[in-house]
Amino acid sequence: MPAISQAKKDKIAEQILHYLFTISPDSAFTNQISKEIARDEEFTKSILVNLLKKNLTVLIDRNSNGRFYLKRQRWRLSNEAYEVYKRHQSQFPLKPYKEEGNL
Repeated sequence: MPAISQAKKDKIAEQILHYLFTISPDSAFTNQISKEIARDEEFTKSILVNLLKKNLTVLIDRNSNGRFYLKRQRWRLSNEAYEVYKRHQSQFPLKPYKEEGNL
């Protein structure tokens, strides 16, 4: 299997961060994230761990009852990363789509 360049890994990391931003403040399991971006779970997990080291994601390792997950991990966007994304989104709002007849 050919190696993936760092530029492509960065693009995939952007996709992951965007997905986590869109579902924020909720969190998602690794398998949900990998399905959303159409990537392998182990590869997705390695990118999520790298984002965790950069303080862009937060690992949630306990369920709502406070018990540790044995085989699963949930992820969410860190508060700092969320604020940066939110500011960036407000600077460049999406323009509404106009149909040809409504120009």
